[in-house]
Amino acid sequence: MAGNVEGRNLSGPQDSILEPLSFPERPGRGASPEQGEAVPCVLCSESSPLSEKESFLRHLVQQHKLVIADVKLIADFTRYVLYWRKRFTEQPITDFCSVIKTNSEGPVEKQEHYFLLCDALPEDRILREQLQQKRLEEVLEQQQQERDDQSFQRMCLFCNDEFTGNRSLLLNHMAREHSFNVGLPDNIVYCSEFLSALQSKLDSLQCLYCERTFRDKTTLKDHMRKKQHRRINSKNHEYDRFYVINYLELGKTWEEVQSEDDREMEDDQDDDWSDWQAHPMRAVCLFCECQSETMDKVYTHMQESHKFDLQKLKVDLDLRFYQQVKLVNYIRREIHQCRCYGCQEKFGSRAEVVGHLAEASHAMSVPERSRWDQPQYYFPTYENDALLCGLSDSESDSETGGRGRGLPVIAEDDSDLRVLRETSVLNRLLRDGRGST
Repeated sequence: MAGNVEGRNLSGPQDSILEPLSFPERPGRGASPEQGEAVPCVLCSESSPLSEKESFLRHLVQQHKLVIADVKLIADFTRYVLYWRKRFTEQPITDFCSVIKTNSEGPVEKQEHYFLLCDALPEDRILREQLQQKRLEEVLEQQQQERDDQSFQRMCLFCNDEFTGNRSLLLNHMAREHSFNVGLPDNIVYCSEFLSALQSKLDSLQCLYCERTFRDKTTLKDHMRKKQHRRINSKNHEYDRFYVINYLELGKTWEEVQSEDDREMEDDQDDDWSDWQAHPMRAVCLFCECQSETMDKVYTHMQESHKFDLQKLKVDLDLRFYQQVKLVNYIRREIHQCRCYGCQEKFGSRAEVVGHLAEASHAMSVPERSRWDQPQYYFPTYENDALLCGLSDSESDSETGGRGRGLPVIAEDDSDLRVLRETSVLNRLLRDGRGST
């Protein structure tokens, strides 16, 4: 079965891309703190701590060619793995997983089969929903215990006042006296852990909002007061696990749930988009961190700085839209893995491979089509890759200009307009018409 297939080209951590990467301007969501329990492999006797989930997933890909989709949306990863470990002993893996064949047009000995376990399978979808419901029930039970708990005792984060009894006393005090509002107490769960995390940041002389570090407590307090930074950073997803709203719907954060509520309220109002401001995605160079909001600037930068002309490759190789997508994703992947896509030489860093591309003039040395024109490159290497959004089909680019290509166009001879008028068929028809009347 899949467990007997040796992993190739996946020997190091750089060669394993387990899910789409994300460019720095839009970091991925942070996961909740993991427990120290060990998770057994679904197909062999190996196990690893849950805190080392990346190593566990890398093992599945390298040793078993198994990919689990949307891992971050699984509410209880340990129970999920145990369930499928049991099911894989009862039936073959191909009964549950989609099979993806790589290098489909190449020799048989170079073809590999990967197994994708995702919620497209009804059984997997139901399992994920059940785990989400179970997690929600546990969170709501924990929240109710904290709401009823009268043994809570803790000092204020900003003064020396100590509060005992219900947690709402401290939270309301910080909101009223220090303008530090983390939301309604009834919306918070794991409150003690939440306050400990905030206290740890303050003890490290770190601002809770901008997360800059200062030299002493006095400077930090002045900064937070003057800049009105006595609030938490809503973009820091480390705090997501402390708010009940993040457990309500599978795969949705509080921002997404809140935006849905806002849209429902606006349905009854006039559609006024006059104050709407667009936030365009910035396209990033294939080889460095240069970015721009316009595709032309990125294309020009790659031509001038890296001698790479994507438009020329599109014309020379007659690339359709999806072939361009595959090529871009292939180059992204190779550069991420510090490997020259022209000669397949491996390097220690991105800077080294970019330098090699320039020195060896390999930037335009695209390998044979069978290497990159593969199904796996339909999927983006970076999930927020705006460069993919700017690609266009070669046919659509020349739709108007090339529509009549190959058809001869004969110009009318207008050297003697008077003769043309006198001998015109229209004139004869008009004369015949007058005569008949």
